[in-house]
Amino acid sequence: MKSPILVLAALAAATALAAGAADTSKTDAAKKKELSPQQQRMSDCAHESKGMKKEQHDKFMSECLKSKEPPADVKAAMGKKPSQQEKMKTCNATASGKKLKGDERQAFMKECLKG
Repeated sequence: MKSPILVLAALAAATALAAGAADTSKTDAAKKKELSPQQQRMSDCAHESKGMKKEQHDKFMSECLKSKEPPADVKAAMGKKPSQQEKMKTCNATASGKKLKGDERQAFMKECLKG
């Protein structure tokens, strides 16, 4: 006969393994999810800044994410001839993702909508 402690330990281990397997399937689904243009831009900038120290990294990320014209990924999301409504939607989402406000947001929107 097995002791109750060993039985409980085995049950806990099996439960942990099952939970780990369930989390893996969620992670795989999350990896398959496509990134928005802003998320892709963040990822690209972060990849380019690999190996930089904190202050240098922060400055690089700030400059990389700020742009006077819409980023290439935003232009690609817009397609060849986007409608004004599509431009507004894309540019607005990008400006929101960058947390731009006031004059900075207006300037960004003006440049983005020209593209």
